[in-house]
Amino acid sequence: MAERVTIRPYRDEDLGDVLDLLGLALGESPLLQRTPALFAWKHLDNPFGRSIMLVAEADGEVVGFRAMMRWELVGSNGGTVRCVRPVDTATHPGYRRRGIFRRLTLEALEIASSNGTQLVFNTPNRHSAAGYSTMGWVEVGPIGVLIRPSLRLLQRPNREAKIPQPDDLIQYSSPLDDLTPLRRHNRGLTTLRDTTYLNWRFARHPTARYSLVGNGDGRAVLRPNLRRGRRELVISDIFGSQPGVAARAVRRSGRADYLVASFQRGTPERAALVRAGLLPIPGLRALTLYVRPLGALPFDVTSMSAWDLALSDVELL
Repeated sequence: MAERVTIRPYRDEDLGDVLDLLGLALGESPLLQRTPALFAWKHLDNPFGRSIMLVAEADGEVVGFRAMMRWELVGSNGGTVRCVRPVDTATHPGYRRRGIFRRLTLEALEIASSNGTQLVFNTPNRHSAAGYSTMGWVEVGPIGVLIRPSLRLLQRPNREAKIPQPDDLIQYSSPLDDLTPLRRHNRGLTTLRDTTYLNWRFARHPTARYSLVGNGDGRAVLRPNLRRGRRELVISDIFGSQPGVAARAVRRSGRADYLVASFQRGTPERAALVRAGLLPIPGLRALTLYVRPLGALPFDVTSMSAWDLALSDVELL
């Protein structure tokens, strides 16, 4: 059966079959529903370019899918790094253990390399990380989290609750049409944040609902979430030269069971959030960063000190 599996580029008419396969292989949640709108937002409307997408086909049926989102990072020296991010990989349960994941990934890497891509980075789960390691990926390190619980956390979790809307958890928020790239000089690799990216990333997301708090040179982008029956308020990003203003605004306006964020050690955003009462949780990692360089780079991307990441850089909600 493996010999009859062929790899080819994704075609627009594959959309229905691919969404069915993703749902079958990966499932979905109330927050992450695999709709045509989400697929288009992620893979077609991305300001960094259309994703590299391949399908595996057997007897006229789509049995595998591999997508790599195009991305751009900017270093502390101002230089831009062309990247891809492996996402949305799925193999039909009846065709697993036949090398489809590996074939799709290696062919996608060849396309990326031929197009001038310099770096691959992603945050695979523990099940797929081993497969990536056999293809040259290197583990950089854990992406830790900061948390500030509230007294609401003492209440019994409501596992029947729906995902909260921004107005349920956030007071004094501003419209997202005021997104401008106010950000201090980065200390490592981070997403190139311009107006086009910010509007795509936050204002135009088809399922997640973001809000903006703060003013002047300190603003935070927040996303309400529900995790194991607990109402969570995610601090996706902080902008501006005064992150303390944003951190205090989040603390005043948030009405969730707890706040959660992630910023690199040594960054002013992390320091401001710690002063606002968010604490690092030793041993708890939100995600683990892996990389695969495709060419020479002027910094060591296998060291966490080369990176300057917020949750918005790594999560895709």
